[in-house]
Amino acid sequence: MAKNKGLGRDFFSLVEDNMLETKAEAKTTIRISRITPRGDQPRKSFDENALQVLADSISEHGVIQPIVVREIGVLEDNYEIIAGERRFRASQLAGKTTIPAYILKADDEDTMEMALIENIQREDLNALEIALAYQQLIEQHNLSQEQLSKRIGKGRATIANFLRLLKLPAAIQVALKEKRIDMGHAKALLSLTSHSDQINLFHEIESNSYSVREVEEIVRRMKDGEEQKPAAQKKVADKKQDAAYHQLKKQLTNFFQTPVQMTCTAKGSGKISIKFRNEQELERIITIFDKLNH
Repeated sequence: MAKNKGLGRDFFSLVEDNMLETKAEAKTTIRISRITPRGDQPRKSFDENALQVLADSISEHGVIQPIVVREIGVLEDNYEIIAGERRFRASQLAGKTTIPAYILKADDEDTMEMALIENIQREDLNALEIALAYQQLIEQHNLSQEQLSKRIGKGRATIANFLRLLKLPAAIQVALKEKRIDMGHAKALLSLTSHSDQINLFHEIESNSYSVREVEEIVRRMKDGEEQKPAAQKKVADKKQDAAYHQLKKQLTNFFQTPVQMTCTAKGSGKISIKFRNEQELERIITIFDKLNH
């Protein structure tokens, strides 16, 4: 029976299907000191707080889902991570010396594909990392966007939209990577052909916290040649209101005994974010809310 070469499915189902003529050995336990992260892993950044939460969970419950590795080098028992670097890093934080793993036979090209799939399935990559990973797959395998679409099970339009992000000025790419702007902001900026226009509007987005819809409207006006009103027109809270927000933020921080962030748009909408470092701190905050409900 012909094998399905589409890769847009759960990573472990690919292993079970004996994809790419490879076969995973039974689950085993490997010393962490024998494992090396992959240098061209698509995922480049790891949230330290989320990593610590996972490390705390691993300390208490262990690693529930084994990582996937392949044997490397001329010496035996040396391995490179195919999937599960986050679990590997968290296990190191937790002080573990071994980790459960599947050993898979795969070459460099197959490993890169698997690493990309594993991260995308878990939505671990930011938009720019996905774009760079798609570009790397296209260059390594000499693929067209249509061929890549069929190979990884993603729509061609989706792939094209991600690849277009690599045409943005470096400052905007960095902001996208750091999640200071959203994919929607970036797509709207791409509608402008001038890099200087893109950069100028990007600075306005950061200064004024424009929503994606607001940016799309500004871009439409610019493309239609309508006169642009200065960013100062955006409603700005007066000093008294700023002081009130600052005071409220301080009170909430003291109340929850953890940093509280507040953002507010010119239209008066916004959000309150309560930071927690681990599961124990989250449980403490939840307990506070429970008491408020009684």
